[in-house]
Amino acid sequence: MFYELRVEMNWMEWYQQLEKPSWTPEPSTIGFIWQCLYPVIFITFGFVFVQAIRRKISWAVALPFGINLLANLMFTPIQFGLRNLPLAAFDILIVWGTIIWMVVAVWPYYRWIALAQIPYFVWVSIATVLQLSITIWNWGQA
Repeated sequence: MFYELRVEMNWMEWYQQLEKPSWTPEPSTIGFIWQCLYPVIFITFGFVFVQAIRRKISWAVALPFGINLLANLMFTPIQFGLRNLPLAAFDILIVWGTIIWMVVAVWPYYRWIALAQIPYFVWVSIATVLQLSITIWNWGQA
């Protein structure tokens, strides 16, 4: 029954019916924060990939950026397309962990890139706690 109901709802209706912490930001706020972060992500990730292509840094330094980008891009289809809360929780943990890996990997070469990830890390830390809370609180529906 829940599966049938879930399929018929659009993604916003589905998200709104989930149990969430009282401090959950509105979807418009979440979207605004990502709109602020994406230019920084685009510039810093692009810079790292270009430096790897130019062989100024090894691909090992760029690897966590690539994994992070892939996991970040996969979150929305997993969460709102598949509506798979446990998989979305696993995905956001990858995003969170790879930010730490990125900072450690790039710090010896480009500290400004590492420091530019701080707002991204702070937001993803909040989003990770939120996602884990939603996943746990809605486990039977996941």
